[in-house]
Amino acid sequence: YTVDASTTADPEQINAEKLAGQDLRIKKDASVPQILIYHTHSQENYRDYAGSDGKGAVVSLGEELAKRLGANGYQVWHDTTAYDMKSGHLDRSRAYTYACEGVTNLLQKYPSIQVILDVHRDGVSEQTHLVTQIEGKPTAQIMFFNGTSETPDGPIEYLANPCRKENLAFSFQMKWNADQIYPGFTRTIYLKGLRYNLHLRPRSALIEVGAQTNTYEEAVNA
Repeated sequence: YTVDASTTADPEQINAEKLAGQDLRIKKDASVPQILIYHTHSQENYRDYAGSDGKGAVVSLGEELAKRLGANGYQVWHDTTAYDMKSGHLDRSRAYTYACEGVTNLLQKYPSIQVILDVHRDGVSEQTHLVTQIEGKPTAQIMFFNGTSETPDGPIEYLANPCRKENLAFSFQMKWNADQIYPGFTRTIYLKGLRYNLHLRPRSALIEVGAQTNTYEEAVNA
């Protein structure tokens, strides 16, 4: 874990045995949407690709992920709403608020959704290139991100996250499994103090796929 200064990490919360022991499997049912992909920051781009139709490259990446999950028998709802645009201009100040409203409406429409993935692209120094080789292909490294709803002084009561335990386990199990198959693919899990809409469902994850210094091909390979 990387623990941001805005929060704290209780050893009990990130106890590996407890996190690994939670059963977070879902029963596959291709007749209804079970996985939701969306993008709080829809305008994020890669070094060589800036998306199309007014949407960033990260939205195209979400479509690729949706196709691959669909090929594995899951029905995926890909929400391409630009939550970080207001009146035609980039505005991230309320993006998480707008995304919360949009995702909540989708969950009411499709209560069968059990997994929520907010797909992002990280921002790093221009000298940093988050890439590894997997099966002979240059592949962007990914990072799972958890909002703890807690500062070093204690819980943030007005940002309660009743799904925190399951979400911590969800990101831990995904990283653990990825590390067994593709060492070096995932970065350390990042913990930060707010909740980032990870309270909407158990099995919610915010995933950073590479950064602005990666190519789009590296992100798709990831």
